[in-house]
Amino acid sequence: MTKTTNALVCRACGKREDMDAPIWKCSCGGLLDLDFNPVFDKEAIAARKPDMWRYREALPVGEGHEVSFGEGFTPLLPLGFGGREVLVKQEQLFPSGSFKDRGASVLVSKARELGVAAVVEDSSGNAGASVAAYCARAGIACDIYVPESTAAGKLAQIQWCGARLVKTPGSREDTARAVLRAAETTFYASHCYNPYFFHGTKTWAFEVAEQLGWEAPDTCVLPAGNGTLLLGASIGFRELLAAGVIDRLPKLVAVQSTACAPLAASFAKGTDEMVPFDATETLAEGIAIAEPVRGPQILDAVRETGGAFLTVSEREIVAALRLVCARGHYIEPTSAAAVAGAIRYAGSAPKDERIVSVFTGHGLKTTEKMLALLEK
Repeated sequence: MTKTTNALVCRACGKREDMDAPIWKCSCGGLLDLDFNPVFDKEAIAARKPDMWRYREALPVGEGHEVSFGEGFTPLLPLGFGGREVLVKQEQLFPSGSFKDRGASVLVSKARELGVAAVVEDSSGNAGASVAAYCARAGIACDIYVPESTAAGKLAQIQWCGARLVKTPGSREDTARAVLRAAETTFYASHCYNPYFFHGTKTWAFEVAEQLGWEAPDTCVLPAGNGTLLLGASIGFRELLAAGVIDRLPKLVAVQSTACAPLAASFAKGTDEMVPFDATETLAEGIAIAEPVRGPQILDAVRETGGAFLTVSEREIVAALRLVCARGHYIEPTSAAAVAGAIRYAGSAPKDERIVSVFTGHGLKTTEKMLALLEK
């Protein structure tokens, strides 16, 4: 079946660029989206092996260029929280230990299709580890910029995959500014700027719908830092709706740490502009983003579905972490933030509401932090 592709489109000026152009932003500096028409053949999909590339006609990569470890189709398990059932997608089981493998697989595949020889990326850990792993498989050189405070386990993973590690003093935002200078001359494999990453994470929505019998859940409770999964889910469900595969969009509920919640603050004020936020340290380092690149887009995605933002305290994150790990699911604290939000949301939701949430990353990613919590 033929895949229909269109163009890269600037969110700021509307300029359209060919999808074969090895760019990550518009010449005006604006963010790029994909104008892309996916195809869903449910019979063909069902006949394929259970990985995310079973949706290949809905992915913007030419056939034969896939860079894959067989990732995807993670279990969707019912878990009880406070007397309520929540369906939780087990994304901690991905090859590199986090859902970021979805985006890295598609983005690095596209980079290989475009003939890119080297990339740069910035990350608080998981995205960097994922891009490093997929670049290793593709034979693409890779420099990963990270904050100096990044968990040692993630830094080891990045380096063992052969990437060059660039530790950056200061905040997560300082790291983002440093990599932008490098991206002036090298392809930016960004999980925030590069639209192909979101067209990997959108497969989360495809899998949820298929695992529910090609139906949408009522609500998805997802973490939100740079919105990598939430925006992917938004794109995925909208594509399924446009194709007539599902008949409605699920409500998107975004979870932030109280210590770093600029999106929640902007949502509460009813503005598209990012409200200045004095962030403090949080266990949920993966969503500790004080200046989200696609902030207005994340707010639009939540508002479009009649969704909401929830903020969870450090106490709630630790409580959720202990609860989940005691059941045998060894997740990292950022994952526990999403669980804390799901517990809070489920506590007041209608009894017949079908709620889906996620374990985003494995506990082995943050061993030092997990040990420190045990000592407390």
